[in-house]
Amino acid sequence: MSGALSGLTALITGAATGMGAATAERFAAEGARLVLFGLGGAALDRMAAATGGVAVQGDVTSPADIERAIAACDGRLDCLVNAAGLIVPDRPDSIEDAVWARTLSVNLTGTMMVCRAALPLLKRQGGTIVNIASVAAFNASPDSASYAASKAGVVALTRSLAYAHGSDGIRVNAIAPGWVRTPMSEMEMDLAASAAGTTREEEFAALTRRIALGRIAEPEEIAACCLFLASAQSSFVTGTVLVADGGGRSPTQNRAV
Repeated sequence: MSGALSGLTALITGAATGMGAATAERFAAEGARLVLFGLGGAALDRMAAATGGVAVQGDVTSPADIERAIAACDGRLDCLVNAAGLIVPDRPDSIEDAVWARTLSVNLTGTMMVCRAALPLLKRQGGTIVNIASVAAFNASPDSASYAASKAGVVALTRSLAYAHGSDGIRVNAIAPGWVRTPMSEMEMDLAASAAGTTREEEFAALTRRIALGRIAEPEEIAACCLFLASAQSSFVTGTVLVADGGGRSPTQNRAV
C-alpha cells in the first residue's frame, strides 16, 4: 500500500459490511484513522477492532447519533464516505408510503445530514466527501422505484455540495456502482430466485451475461474507487459521478433487472 491517507481521519458510514467494510479496510491499510458509524452492531465493532478504528453505533437519520460520530473525530475530519444504505424492492404502482419514507430517509436524507454535520470539520483544512450512489440513479428497473429515486437524489446532492464548497477546499464526488457481491445484492438475488424458482448463484450467473466484463464487482473494487476519490490522486476531480458497473449499463448490452 502507498500510505495515500497517512495521517488523515476518515468517517465511514455503513462500514459493517459490503462496500463500506471494504472501504474501511482499504483506508486503514492506507494509513487513515477511522471512525466507523452505523447500525452494524457486533459486525461494526469487529470491523473497528480489525482496522484500529472507533465504532459509533447509531442511525444516520438521527441528529444525536450523527453528533456522536462527529465528536468521535476529535476535532479533525479529512474524508467522509457515505456508504450506509438500504433497498426494499418496490414498483411505482404499489409503493408503500412507509417503504418510500424509510428508503429516502436513510439513503438520501441520512447522506445529507451526515454531510451537513461534517462540513464544519472539513472546512478547517479542506477534505473530501465520497457518496455511494448507484447506477439505478440513471437506469432504474421497474422494481427499484424508491431506491432509484433516493440514489438519483444522492447524485444531485453531491453536485450541489461540490459547487457550494469547492472554495472551502472540499471536493465532493459520488460513485455509482453496478452489481457488487454484497449482502444487499445477495438478498436481491434470493428474492429473484424465489420468484423464478432458481438459485442465488443462477441469478448472479444470469447477471454476468449482461455485463461487458462478464462478472460482477467485489466490494474491494469499489473501495479502490473510494480511495481514488478520497486521495490526492483525484485532486482536480469534484462534482462528478464515477460509474463502476463493468459495462453493465452500456446501451449495447441488455440491462439487468
